[in-house]
Amino acid sequence: MNKKIISWCLFDFANSSYSAVIAAVIFPVYYANVIVGNETGLGDLWWGRAIAVSMAVVAISSPFLGGIADYARIRKRLLIFYSILCILSVSLFYFLHKGMVIEGFILIILANIGMEGGLVFYNSFLPEITETTHRGRVSAWGFGVGYAGSIVSLLLAMLLVNKGLVNITWPMVALFFGVFSIPAFLFLPKDKHGDFTNGTSSPLCSAATDGLIYTWKTFKKIWTNREQRKFLIAYLIYEDGVNTVIVFSSIFAATTLLFRPEELIGMYLIVQTTALIGAFLMARPIDYWGPKKVIIMSLVMWVTVSIAAFFVQTKMQFFIIASIAGLGLGTIQAASRAFYTQFIPAEEESEYFGVYSFIGKSSAILGPLVFGYLSSTFGSQRPAVLSVALFFLAGLIIVKRVKGGMPNVEVSGKTIDERI
Repeated sequence: MNKKIISWCLFDFANSSYSAVIAAVIFPVYYANVIVGNETGLGDLWWGRAIAVSMAVVAISSPFLGGIADYARIRKRLLIFYSILCILSVSLFYFLHKGMVIEGFILIILANIGMEGGLVFYNSFLPEITETTHRGRVSAWGFGVGYAGSIVSLLLAMLLVNKGLVNITWPMVALFFGVFSIPAFLFLPKDKHGDFTNGTSSPLCSAATDGLIYTWKTFKKIWTNREQRKFLIAYLIYEDGVNTVIVFSSIFAATTLLFRPEELIGMYLIVQTTALIGAFLMARPIDYWGPKKVIIMSLVMWVTVSIAAFFVQTKMQFFIIASIAGLGLGTIQAASRAFYTQFIPAEEESEYFGVYSFIGKSSAILGPLVFGYLSSTFGSQRPAVLSVALFFLAGLIIVKRVKGGMPNVEVSGKTIDERI
């Protein structure tokens, strides 16, 4: 394994501290229950709004920034810029206290834009650092290493929370993210010469304009391809369910099932462990079985888990459900990314992943809003939980109709799909 792949995976290790502590486990509960107050679902509503707004900004900007990154050749610089934005915003969480709803709302938006915006450029390095036949497993390795990062950062967070130092948790995450991002900043492929001019004397603004135009053409080209269009629609819907589970699972556990902070961290450590196991166990099957089959299996599991969560009554039951869900968390994301790379022409990675991110981030807008609205309307989170199953079911129906997603691994000189 070369240093580019290692540094790419380490970036997932780094940013997973944000995903686990800030986006999924500790900060959502702190913001909803402490800063806002969640007795009537108001905390759910504000958290859903913050996630939806930040994702909308990323969704709108991603395809254009992807075009600019390739056309002006500043992909790596943009990755660094967005990462620093996230790190600085999370550091400022230290100053948030009860009642600072708007201040927290703004900082959440900035931090999430930094995190999710940077992933556009992070994902676009995958086709460049590995061969086609290994993209599935490298994609899964990235998620697997990321789950390891989540586990380490959550263990550190548990030490701070148990000592009553909750506000120190946020600077810890920022430091963790910053330190382990350094290898990616150093060793991922550099921006090419002529970064701001694309080899001409045109200024950056001209390159940006051309990049935007080219990205729009890329989007239209993708959308006119029936199979790519069906895949992206399916991805839009089922990823909405995944994102909603990630940003609301801890709030549901704390509010409805009365999990204590240390229990939340313990539960999520189990989830991350099973997710890590699932990601590595399914790394080779994504290549050998094909990403489509793996996605279908994962969605069937997610539908079952969502319905079961509606009926859960005890903490132990939720622990079991969460552990099962963890097995499919990294799997469905790694398989989706590997499936999409099969559609990407050479030298157009950032544009295509810009569109991919546009769809993925758009999918994080409706789900959180629906969850927050249903929770505040009914005064209960259970109807909101049940609604998530509909996203997975609809995505499953559509993705089954997509042609493609076959294995890439060569057997006796032919790919498996060629032999079939």
